[in-house]
Amino acid sequence: MRFSTKKIKCVIFDMDGVITDTMPYHYRAWKNIFNSLGINISKFDIYYREGQRGIQGVKEICEKYNACTKRQYLIDILNAKEENFKKIVKIKFIKGSRSFLKKLKSKGYRLALVTGTARHEAEKILPKHIYNLFETVITGSDVKKGKPHPEPFLKALKHLKIKQTEAIVIENAPFGIESAKNAGIFCVAIETSLSKKYLKKADIILPSINSLKKYF
Repeated sequence: MRFSTKKIKCVIFDMDGVITDTMPYHYRAWKNIFNSLGINISKFDIYYREGQRGIQGVKEICEKYNACTKRQYLIDILNAKEENFKKIVKIKFIKGSRSFLKKLKSKGYRLALVTGTARHEAEKILPKHIYNLFETVITGSDVKKGKPHPEPFLKALKHLKIKQTEAIVIENAPFGIESAKNAGIFCVAIETSLSKKYLKKADIILPSINSLKKYF
């Protein structure tokens, strides 16, 4: 399937796995914390839930492994994960993501970032010259209902004052794709974290950011 970008004014990016190659560090941090609690999570537990608000992800994983789901316990796990992530993360970028952002900006496209990551983490992970390319940034700290709920993308559209038909979303995870589609936006999925079989709800699936460049 091909698609046209003629009417597109804005490109909305997810962060982890689309711009930054940080998912392996998120997984390691989650695994470190859950292991300390005697819970052996899988890589799929984390990669499938990418984009979700952290507290919801913790709740679902604890439910899956029959662990405590009291709110303070979940908050403590999330805080411990964030602290561990800060200690181990190394900032790496998905191949082609930075040049693609600069290309879009130079061509006059408006850019937005919609991520389930907390704002304070996003600000630390993205260098200022990359962060400042985005006209609006919606993080997990800014919404009541995270992905797969449409709220994050609808909030971005509202900030930008544009219609769904004037934007496309670039995602790499099922919840992000579902969120974009629930918001009524065309969604491109790239296979940086999960294979095609988990990305089927996207309008088009491509192997990489570089394979997307030809459309712009």
